[in-house]
Amino acid sequence: MPALDASAPARDAIDEFLRHLAERDLSASTRRIRKTFLNEYLRHAQQAAEEPLTARELLTADRAAAWLADAAEGKTRTRNTLRGPDAAAYPNSMRVRADSLNAFAEFLGEPARVDRQAPARGYHLTPGDTERLLHELTVKRPIHANAMTALRTAAVAAMIADTGHGVPEIADLKLSALHLDGDEARAEIDGESYPLTGSTVHILTRWLAARGSIIAELEGSDPGHLWIPTKPGRPRGGVPSAKPGISPAAVRTLHASHRALVSQLLGTPLRPGALRAAALAVITTSDKELRLLHDHTSANPRAHRPAPAKAQNHCPERSRALPFAAMSQAAP
Repeated sequence: MPALDASAPARDAIDEFLRHLAERDLSASTRRIRKTFLNEYLRHAQQAAEEPLTARELLTADRAAAWLADAAEGKTRTRNTLRGPDAAAYPNSMRVRADSLNAFAEFLGEPARVDRQAPARGYHLTPGDTERLLHELTVKRPIHANAMTALRTAAVAAMIADTGHGVPEIADLKLSALHLDGDEARAEIDGESYPLTGSTVHILTRWLAARGSIIAELEGSDPGHLWIPTKPGRPRGGVPSAKPGISPAAVRTLHASHRALVSQLLGTPLRPGALRAAALAVITTSDKELRLLHDHTSANPRAHRPAPAKAQNHCPERSRALPFAAMSQAAP
């Protein structure tokens, strides 16, 4: 049972809900999404209220409907997008908004619920297309792109493709998470071991060399962050930004670099999570049978990840036989 009920201030109830998710060991990505959309909901509802809302007041049908309607039209957006500041929200972001509200109401024991949309497939790459994209990111530098940023983007994409973990889950990795020597290269994430393909090891090795040249400019020891900024940030409040390497690259930075570079290569934006399908392509070396596990429909993101190395008999390799032009968008 929650420590607070629906009569508590909405702000306190949301914070308690987020602590509850952390105690249940839900992924950092899930917690971040729930926090983003519930904060958006509260901000939207509070604008029309004279006093701070309780959780029960926040969960009224009228307030929920007004929020979802404005969100669908892009009116709740706080940042610009590649499609402009007034672009309509994607169907899947509306589905997750509804899921976040329903989960919050269930946590408080309130009956309020909103209808959720069926999941829609976004842009996605086949395993072979992913292999080709990673190669393009590694050997081609789009116009005006920073060489080290392009290399870091390729390394991040390769890690996502091999492990099935998204950017928020690998953003805080340390160098110690990588084990690239020997015949069985692997990455340790959240206590589990994931095998890395030869192409990923090659990309990571090149990124580590570039990273080393950045770290060499620091005074003192290496902080050990795997993903670091490739150039200084903007000064804030008249204070110069820290040198690259002292702090890890932000999730937002890694996402932005991926969108910018991939958009130039493909002509359309492609979220990093679209590369996860490559982690589900498993070649069984005993009979050379290729099994593409692409029909998973579980709502739990962890269900889409490959089994950790300790549960596998063979190292997965990404298929190279599929055409790069096969990127598609299925109908909702």
